[in-house]
Amino acid sequence: MAQDPTTKSPTPQPELSRRATADAKVLLRRPSFLSRRGTAILDFLSSLMGHKNPLVHPADPRKNTIWLLDNTAYQSQSDSTGQGSAARSWKAEYVACIFETNGREDVGKVVATIADLIGLDGEVGPDGKALRERIEQRVQPFINQVSPARTIELDIPVNGTEQRHHLGDSDGNGIISQAIDLGQLGVTDGTVIRPQARGFTEPTTVMETRFAAPEGWMVISDIDDTIKRTMTREPTGILRTTFAEEPVAIAGMPEVYQRIQRSLDPTWFYLSASPYNLYPFLHQFVHQHYSPGTIVLRDYSWMDIGGLIKSFTEKTQEYKVDRMEKIRSWFPQRRVLCIGDSTQSDPEAYAQMYERYADWIQAIAIRKVTDVEHMEEKNKPERFERAFENVPRAVWTVFENAEELDSVIARLGL
Repeated sequence: MAQDPTTKSPTPQPELSRRATADAKVLLRRPSFLSRRGTAILDFLSSLMGHKNPLVHPADPRKNTIWLLDNTAYQSQSDSTGQGSAARSWKAEYVACIFETNGREDVGKVVATIADLIGLDGEVGPDGKALRERIEQRVQPFINQVSPARTIELDIPVNGTEQRHHLGDSDGNGIISQAIDLGQLGVTDGTVIRPQARGFTEPTTVMETRFAAPEGWMVISDIDDTIKRTMTREPTGILRTTFAEEPVAIAGMPEVYQRIQRSLDPTWFYLSASPYNLYPFLHQFVHQHYSPGTIVLRDYSWMDIGGLIKSFTEKTQEYKVDRMEKIRSWFPQRRVLCIGDSTQSDPEAYAQMYERYADWIQAIAIRKVTDVEHMEEKNKPERFERAFENVPRAVWTVFENAEELDSVIARLGL
């Protein structure tokens, strides 16, 4: 999650419609809410000094909030000793996000701005208070001050014993992303353990590590407008569905994903261009409606509302290809089903990966989004033909209704 993209820049995507562009310009003129001040500037600068930084110190339960993100453990292919996968070490990338507890007090200002942008004028009936409280709860992770130059101790329980690993330092975004060698554990495919940050008791400091064998199926699924209604073509729609509305699953997709689980028993990766500040929100949504798995998000925070919109739409092809390269480095022998939608660059990103690794990606399914405005260009048949020019027609499909994926599942199951 903390790697910089290394792939070539994607083909420029069509611009937003004039109406959406006008909306985005309004958002971009809004003031920055998260300018760093005081000691936060010192913390940020200290993160640039490396491991010899004298200001690096452990995260403090009294001062810091920690999120541990669920992950998937894999067996390194380079560890093979000729004795099969049982002799290989298990490894996993552990990601922690560290914030200052109660580090910002201007949440009301942000809530008021978002409410104004999505058309709330205070006359919203008896649910108005609950609605504003929901916005406040979801926006809080965006305005909490990040904590660079922090470390944590991670307790990992495996087979009745407990490993302890040192993680750190957190970078300028308050993120630690560190690979850990867990050793030859004797665990089986599908095993789940629950590591925890030592000294912290909040639910966000406990995570799940799922062990996945080298071979089998894998699903790499987008989130926004693929399995969750987000309206990523409309700036105000992003704000409304992200902060104000209860999340809504795309009709039929939970049931289809259940059938995929029963038929293929895959390892799940949810790859989204959303910023990592949305992790608790998206984690709850995925666990409520879909099979649990690793959620991969962008590793930077937005500094104003315009920045939030950009995180959903800017260089998504480059970002997704980069993350899929990392996933493939962990599971080069897995067979992959990629599922995305037409709002952004999922077709182009998946096609680019297929052209590199045709033996890895077995099928690509793209949801044609018709319930969002200004999708005419994105949904033209020529767009898909161009994106999949070098992908066999039997490999990719475009669907509108979730049930159309059943034929793909049946073919892959055979």
